[in-house]
Amino acid sequence: MEILYENLLAFQWQDLVMILLGCLLIFLAIKKEMEPSLLLPMGLGTILVNIPGSTALTGPIAELYNAGIANELFPLLLFIGIGAMIDFGPLLTNPKLMLFGAAAQFGIFFTLSMASIFFPEAKDAASIAIIGAADGPTSIAVANTLGSNYVGAITVAAYSYMALVPVIQPPVIKALTTKKERMIRMPYEQKSVSKTTRIMFPIIITVVASAIVPDATALIGFLMFGNLIRECGVLDSLSDTAQNVLANLITIFLGISVAFNMVADKFLQLDTLLIMGLGLIAFVVDTAGGVLFAKLINVFSKKKINPMIGAAGISAFPMSGRIVHKMGLAEDPQNHLLMHSIGVNVSGQIASVIAGGIILSMFGG
Repeated sequence: MEILYENLLAFQWQDLVMILLGCLLIFLAIKKEMEPSLLLPMGLGTILVNIPGSTALTGPIAELYNAGIANELFPLLLFIGIGAMIDFGPLLTNPKLMLFGAAAQFGIFFTLSMASIFFPEAKDAASIAIIGAADGPTSIAVANTLGSNYVGAITVAAYSYMALVPVIQPPVIKALTTKKERMIRMPYEQKSVSKTTRIMFPIIITVVASAIVPDATALIGFLMFGNLIRECGVLDSLSDTAQNVLANLITIFLGISVAFNMVADKFLQLDTLLIMGLGLIAFVVDTAGGVLFAKLINVFSKKKINPMIGAAGISAFPMSGRIVHKMGLAEDPQNHLLMHSIGVNVSGQIASVIAGGIILSMFGG
């Protein structure tokens, strides 16, 4: 009884706050179904590392962190699963959609300038800016490679806002578009894409992107390898495994190991709130950048584009593409934007990885 009493007295208010945060993450995962495969293990891991005297930080969680995060293994393996999930067909039938994916990365570089005001160390400002990639694995890989002091907060912000895309994007899209613009119809012309084209695409993207941004080689290479597994036609069982078993298993390990950076003395700082705020700004500016770019194209184009598809250029695949599709149907039940928005969405996946490589090349030296 005396030992139990002493253990209870060892709890500080900071420990209790972090344990409550862990419980909140578990609640959001189960009740709200917000990225449950990641937030649930992250929530449990947060509880484990904030119990006074716990061996979690020196035992299994530390080992997982060193084995999978410190060397970027988990994010890269997860990219294989993501690549296997992606169908580049809509993008290959209309390559111009790649431009919207690029435009929607503006939030990264806008946030970089803002983060530099509050975070004097370039590695921290750059790592925070990459939250705007709307891609959790990229955020983790960049923050960890640069050696940021805020990997835990950046991870929570990146995945939280990815889960909140259905809440964040619609108000921004509506604020920047008129009802008439949202009702613009974009008939989809069904075009077949040859198997050769589907196989060559990930190979060409890997070579070209890596040549332009060498620091993106690992990120883009693993993403495209996953897609090549999907499209080659001789590894269907492996493709299924990558999309389901591998992706889910790595996400669980990723969530638990990220908790290594969720201890009270690292997380409970004013800087954490700033990171959450800057991450939100990054997502908003990403969305706005894609929409405004589409509106700019419409000024010079006779064939009008529904500017909402520009918002799907963020890397939150496939949520963002589906949101745009639903918003189009809400304005006009006959306006089917899904194939266009998904095409933009997958281009955003590629663009975000390249943007991560650019950040690494700028600040990794």
